[in-house]
Amino acid sequence: MSTPSSRATPAVTGSSARPVFVRILKLGAILAVAIAVIGGVVGFLVDGERGLLSALVGTAMAILFTGLTAASILVANRFSGTEFFTAIFFAVVMGAWIVKFAIFLVLVFLLRDAEWINPTVMFICIIAGVLGSLIVDVVVVATSRMGYVSDVTLPGE
Repeated sequence: MSTPSSRATPAVTGSSARPVFVRILKLGAILAVAIAVIGGVVGFLVDGERGLLSALVGTAMAILFTGLTAASILVANRFSGTEFFTAIFFAVVMGAWIVKFAIFLVLVFLLRDAEWINPTVMFICIIAGVLGSLIVDVVVVATSRMGYVSDVTLPGE
């Protein structure tokens, strides 16, 4: 005779972590606006239009790189409940990481000698975006209320 827990099957409706990642993306967007405004004003005061543009480019790069991670997990979680979920999940997330790395290398080579970029302002905005997104991730995950066992449908439910 099997116990109820051995008959539990994965839910095919998606991951219960979805609200967490949606919240991360929403707060990340608010963070991006804050960095763009603050970095843009400081960049403009430091180096005029060149500083403003550098701040906006740095903010866009930071948000692109950090947002791709949460977005890739949301996309990968659409396959929860399928036979190859684990393989698909890691393929999507690692594929997004490789894409981020390639984009980063291309942007570094394209922007390293650009006269219209202030590298210091851009670098500071990228660092602010990365550190800010890490803080957002920690706060959202730490304050989320998720059970230890989720995404499971018990018999009779």
